[in-house]
Amino acid sequence: MIKELLLLLFTILDAMENIKEHWEGVYKTKTPDQVSWTQVKPINSLRLIENSNISKDAKIIDIGGGDSNLVDYLLEEGYTNITVLDISGEALERAKKRLGNKAHQVKWIESNITTFTPTEQYDVWHDRAVFHFLTVEETQAYTQLVTKAVKENLIIATFSKQGPLKCSGLEIIQYNAEDLNELFKESFTLKDSFYEDHITPFDTKQNFVYCHFKKNK
Repeated sequence: MIKELLLLLFTILDAMENIKEHWEGVYKTKTPDQVSWTQVKPINSLRLIENSNISKDAKIIDIGGGDSNLVDYLLEEGYTNITVLDISGEALERAKKRLGNKAHQVKWIESNITTFTPTEQYDVWHDRAVFHFLTVEETQAYTQLVTKAVKENLIIATFSKQGPLKCSGLEIIQYNAEDLNELFKESFTLKDSFYEDHITPFDTKQNFVYCHFKKNK
């Protein structure tokens, strides 16, 4: 039994290391205009964060933020307590370099979301396109994680049922608003949801579903 458990543990650790290597390779070899998820301005994410009615010093974390431009616009709009988490150190370094001196105003965390242990609660937890990479087992752990780590607002965007089946060569799980609500309804109430055709740098369309949840009191 112990041997089987150790074998399972080593298998999981090996898979996690392979995922990290994958994303490090992506960010080392591709520019923002060579990856599908790039947004010049993340309008929908910014709108949902604004609709959260939080103060400028509220704690915001961007899960899988990588070198996304969201942090740039949040700083521009005066938010002062921003954390960016990504599995890829290369992606974070690119974002820091782009921001220059402003990078010191941001907390940077290099971590796989499946092993992330928050040390604080967040007023806004924003995740655009990490969640759909998780396995069924990992989504269960994720729901438990956000229940503990999110104080008020949970914003998630994933590929919809009309979206791609793969991203960056990796298989994903498609969702609709009803699916996401079912996963999070025990601790959160769905306040807003909508669908968006994201236009990639290659001028193709990817359909996303966005959901804004409020923590149940």
